Amino acid sequence: MRLNKETIDQIQQAIDVVEVIGDFVTLKRKGHYYSGCCPFHSEKTPSFTVTPAKGIYKCFGCGKGGDAIQFIMEHEGATYVEAMAYMAKKYNIEIKEEELTQEQNFEQSEKDSMLVVTNYASQYYTDQLWNSEDGKSIGLSYFKERGFRDETIKKFELGYSHDQWDAFTKSAIEKGYKTEFLTKTGLTIERDNANDSGDRKFFDRFRGRVMFPIHNVAGRVTAFGARILKTDKTQAKYLNSIESVIYHKSKILYGLFQAKQAIRKEEECLLVEGYTDVVSLHQSGVENVVASSGTSLTEDQIKLIKRYTPNITILYDGDSAGIKAALRGVDLILQQDMNVSIVVFPEGEDPDSYVQKIGPTAFKEYIKSTKRDFISFKTSISLKEVGNDPIKRAEVIKDIVESISKVPDAIKRSVFFRECSKLLEIDEQILISEYNKKALQKGQQEAKKQISEREAFAALPELPEIELPDDIVRLSLEEESLKMHEREMMRYLLNFASSTMEQEMPLSDYLIHELQDVEFKNAAYDYIIKHIIQVRLRGEQVLHTYFIQQDQPEYVRDAAIDLLSTKFHISENWEKFQIIVPKEIEVLNSVVPKTVLRLKRVVLKCMIRDNMKEIDRIQKEGSVDDLMHLLQVAMQLKVISKDIDKTLGIVVG
Repeated sequence: MRLNKETIDQIQQAIDVVEVIGDFVTLKRKGHYYSGCCPFHSEKTPSFTVTPAKGIYKCFGCGKGGDAIQFIMEHEGATYVEAMAYMAKKYNIEIKEEELTQEQNFEQSEKDSMLVVTNYASQYYTDQLWNSEDGKSIGLSYFKERGFRDETIKKFELGYSHDQWDAFTKSAIEKGYKTEFLTKTGLTIERDNANDSGDRKFFDRFRGRVMFPIHNVAGRVTAFGARILKTDKTQAKYLNSIESVIYHKSKILYGLFQAKQAIRKEEECLLVEGYTDVVSLHQSGVENVVASSGTSLTEDQIKLIKRYTPNITILYDGDSAGIKAALRGVDLILQQDMNVSIVVFPEGEDPDSYVQKIGPTAFKEYIKSTKRDFISFKTSISLKEVGNDPIKRAEVIKDIVESISKVPDAIKRSVFFRECSKLLEIDEQILISEYNKKALQKGQQEAKKQISEREAFAALPELPEIELPDDIVRLSLEEESLKMHEREMMRYLLNFASSTMEQEMPLSDYLIHELQDVEFKNAAYDYIIKHIIQVRLRGEQVLHTYFIQQDQPEYVRDAAIDLLSTKFHISENWEKFQIIVPKEIEVLNSVVPKTVLRLKRVVLKCMIRDNMKEIDRIQKEGSVDDLMHLLQVAMQLKVISKDIDKTLGIVVG
């Protein structure tokens, strides 16, 4: 798929960077920018900023930055086209495509092709559910019996697969979808026993089942869960898509796409086990719910939830298997510094059956009234199992201390120790001592590891000390100074290009005029200023957004984001207490000319250094005429350098 320019322009004009990123990160307004914890690396102190005026985000912890499109690409592992499709869907913009040549079609990535196939499959199964005789009489009837209304079925794009060997595969091939991608997504299986003629035989993975499409956070269908409707002990009740480049079961949560807004609003994520639990609860108005799809909770899934809330409540069946499953995931959640509670339903009930039995209002009240923190839950369950056996009781205590030790926050740990002490009827200090013992053992192990690493390093032969010549040290300092001054100059150019200097001259024109003889050493800066010159020659305005778009080289995008991002901001309290600090835009007339001079000064120093090196070389092997010319150049450079020093008020001894 290739979007036409009109569609791209429409999408870019509609994008609100705060709104887009706010779907994934909890942002707090701080003056003219927004702040939050970075979704790309673990952090407790927010270093992630979003600047709506510039349409960019930047993390000063891990360094990632870009515009809203780049964010979706990074966060969702999406391609540029997928990110644009996400934006189009979010802002209700109709996608218009350019016609692709045969060569362009061939060049589409494997991932794109697989997503196109799964999207077609979702549409196919949905169409069969609503429009085929079997779909309506078998699949739709099943959903209706479960109490699902039409709007709920459509919201989750539920479908039906015919009980035929190759109904879907035949349809997909007829529509032009390649068997390569049908098999890579696992929707189609190739027979092992192709006949003697060499013909390849294919059949459907999903047959005679109701279909639950699994969406990624961006809303693209990446896989399917399928439930069989007939009694057949030789087949699994539920069948999932195979793992592929677009689907990793351990990294996805069913229903998160539909639930993410509600999770953020409720500041809590309810975690259930199955697809029907999610669909049923959504229909009942409990929308902040996702499913782990019958697998044990993984670290990646927990991190997914943490993007939206630090609070997880696990809802599991009241049988022993459900309780053990709940306990298995607790330690992983605690390690992520999240708050976890557990709700257990009466025996024989699950979230789906119970909400339909008592209704949504009573269900929500049941969650609130029976929700228990993990310590009291785990302690009561564990003690019930061990009874009065002192040895087993001691093991339970150690196990619970082990869980508490996973909590990174010291204050939370102390609260849990106090509560645990009451429940276990044991002195709090004993629990703390047990924890300290474990912490000490862990510390000793880490210390031993560090000592062994140091010993290994110490065993390496000593390298002779190398003393760098003065001219190399000087070269390094000058190069660093040049980098710094080039960056400062480009920062003004990108951030204030349309601002006016004296005599109403745009800052971009002033800098182009002043820097026409300066060659930027940084390749990205050189690229940016050359483009800006071309733009101004056409009489057009300079827009910083041009340099952060996806069709720009990555090194240019990274440099532009770095130049547009500000790590430190003046506190709003300064203005409140009448501490007035002039804004940069207010002092451009005095600051920018000095910045230009400082850059020229460093460039001149580099030129003088290079000229002196050339003089040394010519003295040894060159002509007298060449030497005289270089000496004249040296004198001219020194005169210009002195003039700049005088203007800047720099006294050189």
